[in-house]
Amino acid sequence: MSHDRVPHAASSLRDLGRKATHTPKLLTKEEVIRLTEHVLKGGEHATEEEREIARKAKHNPEGVEADQLVKLGERSLLDK
Repeated sequence: MSHDRVPHAASSLRDLGRKATHTPKLLTKEEVIRLTEHVLKGGEHATEEEREIARKAKHNPEGVEADQLVKLGERSLLDK
């Protein structure tokens, strides 16, 4: 419908960040890649550890540990 609102990019990233912190193993491959791209684009705010996790996750989204996804989700929630 023409009355349906499209979610704002920032709100959907916040939703993705919340999902990553609460249920990291339920993230799809596409969601992991989107989260990593967000962390890498805001690289001046991310720690070296977070950037390294994001680089590895971008190349192998299925091989990321749950605690690493939580860190990326927390970083995306801190960014404004």
